Amino acid sequence: MDLPPPTVSRRHPERHIAWPVNAQRWTELTFAHWRYDPDVVQRLLPAGLEAQVLDGSAWVGLVPFRMGGVRTPPLPPIPVWSAFPEVNVRTYVRGPDGREGVWFFSLACPRRAFVAAMRCVGLHYVHADAQVSRTTSEAGDSVQYRFAGRIGRSGSPWRLDARTAIGPPIGDAARTPLLDSLTGRWAAYGRAGGRWWRIPISHEPWPLHDATLEGDLHGPLLAVGLPRPDGTPMAHYSPGVDSRIGLPGLSR
Repeated sequence: MDLPPPTVSRRHPERHIAWPVNAQRWTELTFAHWRYDPDVVQRLLPAGLEAQVLDGSAWVGLVPFRMGGVRTPPLPPIPVWSAFPEVNVRTYVRGPDGREGVWFFSLACPRRAFVAAMRCVGLHYVHADAQVSRTTSEAGDSVQYRFAGRIGRSGSPWRLDARTAIGPPIGDAARTPLLDSLTGRWAAYGRAGGRWWRIPISHEPWPLHDATLEGDLHGPLLAVGLPRPDGTPMAHYSPGVDSRIGLPGLSR
């Protein structure tokens, strides 16, 4: 069987998901990205995944945000329960089928039932205490993220205490192919039942702002085995998108 040609992620989704198995609203989101040596990232990937090199580097993302409206269409969201913070540590890969996607080293949120459900499809969710809050002052708008939990077989403790200062919107002319490829990801890989699964995602193009992220940032990265990154991250903020998660498909 011929593999599909390699692609580079774009601002728009690969396809529209007409019949989602899950729908979510992602808001108050920050993308923080660091460059890594591809060999360093590759050593932490399971067999079958290849670290994707973009602009000469592998990239690791730290992405905290607030989840809302979590539901299985056509059912409505469960009041209160369906809104909660999340943070993930991710990198960008090509899967066994040659297509690209996201590999999550970890995902953390405070909803134990959601953690258990997502682990069934091979996503590395863990429980964490979490808080996301937005403030407005004379200096401008900002978002505060506070997470604390444990990751890995050893139960390594970690914490994230960070603040994003929100800058001006990024216009179409200023959006680079690298930025669109790091943020415009339309599938995630998971491994369950001894098989690789590719989980499709669709949503409108990210509305993005320049941003500055400061604070205690490295705990989630170190907890999954990554070395401490060099320098400050490339940071971008988004007020949010409405996402649609499709039925996972086998990735051969």
